[in-house]
Amino acid sequence: MVFPGAEIARYAFLYAEESLRRARAAVLSLPLPRWPGGATPQLLVAPTDLRIADPLEGEDIVSGRFAFAGELLLTEGRPLFSCEMPSPTFERIVSGFGWLRHLRTQRDSSANEFARAAVLSFLRRHRTRTGPSWTTETVATRLNAWLCHSTVILKGADAAFYRRFIDAVIRHERLLRRRYRGMARDELKLQVAMTLAMASISLDLSDRRKSEARQRLDDELARQILPDGGHISRCPDALLRLLLGLLPLRQTYINLEQPLPKRLLASIDRAYAALNFFRHSDGELALFNGSGRVPSTALSALLRYDEIGSAGFKALPHTGFQRLEAGGTVLIADAGKPLSAHLSKTAHAGATAFELSSGRNRFIVNAGVPASPRSDAARMARATAAHSTATIDDHSSIRFSRSDFLGPVAFGGLRHIAVERDEDERGDDRLVMRHDGYLSRFRIYCERSLTLSRDGHALSGIDRFRRPHDALPLARDGHVATIRFHLHPSIWTMREDADTIFMTAPDNESWLFTAPGMAPELEDDVFFAASTGAKASRQIVITAEIAEHADIAWQFKRLD
Repeated sequence: MVFPGAEIARYAFLYAEESLRRARAAVLSLPLPRWPGGATPQLLVAPTDLRIADPLEGEDIVSGRFAFAGELLLTEGRPLFSCEMPSPTFERIVSGFGWLRHLRTQRDSSANEFARAAVLSFLRRHRTRTGPSWTTETVATRLNAWLCHSTVILKGADAAFYRRFIDAVIRHERLLRRRYRGMARDELKLQVAMTLAMASISLDLSDRRKSEARQRLDDELARQILPDGGHISRCPDALLRLLLGLLPLRQTYINLEQPLPKRLLASIDRAYAALNFFRHSDGELALFNGSGRVPSTALSALLRYDEIGSAGFKALPHTGFQRLEAGGTVLIADAGKPLSAHLSKTAHAGATAFELSSGRNRFIVNAGVPASPRSDAARMARATAAHSTATIDDHSSIRFSRSDFLGPVAFGGLRHIAVERDEDERGDDRLVMRHDGYLSRFRIYCERSLTLSRDGHALSGIDRFRRPHDALPLARDGHVATIRFHLHPSIWTMREDADTIFMTAPDNESWLFTAPGMAPELEDDVFFAASTGAKASRQIVITAEIAEHADIAWQFKRLD
């Protein structure tokens, strides 16, 4: 494989940048002295946790049964953190203490006693800050959980436990403040800024510390919440996770009559509008750039707090997404690229991919992401073939590094994507996207034109393949285009004729897919975002020699 000089230079810069970041993080993670003597800071408030609490899961936890990430731990009466953890992922979840929310549903003192015993077990076992329990994400999750569920932990506690608990909270806050300065700009850094802001007002810390926390959060909101409300990760799920933290933070500031960070309210409003943009006609979120399944109940609960009733946008130009909507039909398309090298570690190669829903049903989807972010399946889910778009010679439009040091950053492929939006002569909404993801490798541009009829009954598409200066591909190039349309697992399909496929949903809403002269095939597929994990599904596939079929037309049509 030949790498352009610009890509080699960019790769070298990434190595230097990552080395500097890690060195700084190592210095900032040096041991901290204990909280000096004197009065113990007081805990003023327990912020609200908006995530759903499950009474049955609460009962299991009090009985010593922990089931996370497809694995099970039975404590059998032993202190929780004296048990051997099934995996590092499981350990991160358990030591994050997010499960404390389920104990809120338990009405007897055994839940409070269990929570205190778990905290003591953690403090005794983890005297040094090493291992999965001390990743920055886990530390922030744990501090936030301890603050939000301090009433569960402290109810019935004696003064000695209270002092030890507050000392641990303070040490977590100080550790996050030190690590924050060396963090790369991504969702985790914003989550840490939110946690530090919450800690600054939940504890009676100094006005200077409160002011620093407000400014820290303001700065990160300005950098990470884009003008259109999207998050710099370009992941719809990220908006939900951030709102779950920003809403309690806003309310806690108001309840304590503390000055709000200047950008907090506007950021919440914009994020709500962007979240609505990504909702399909059935209320579910679109699956782009690492989004997995979000339970509709959790999403609905969050949307209850949308005070201004944010209307959905037609486009998120800064985030890089477009939306076509008419007659109950919704199409959401990826018309952007990773916004930085670091953020490309979680990006997907889904340029020009779209999802299509109608009524209460999702018909065309992307594959979503599996439960484990470090699995081979997760790498497959990032590939272009896992998205409803075109590939050339089954290569991805973005190439990802396999470097253990750098992580899976993008180092080749997509650099630019152009978008045009207008109405055709019939008043139908038309979207044209053109990207250069295959230009450096194959000298070919990919263009996708999507037109949704005014009544929402028909979606017409054309995938075009061109050499530079709009020249037609040459026969000697020998490249093959594969266009995939991934079907939601609930959709039943049947071939009508050589060029037509019938699709129907559980409520009998039906559509026809046609690709004249292209003989589309129905093939087996996998959908990673099902509630039960990976699930078998189907996909419509068009395969063609680019030199013979530089323009491939197709259509989805709703049957009345």
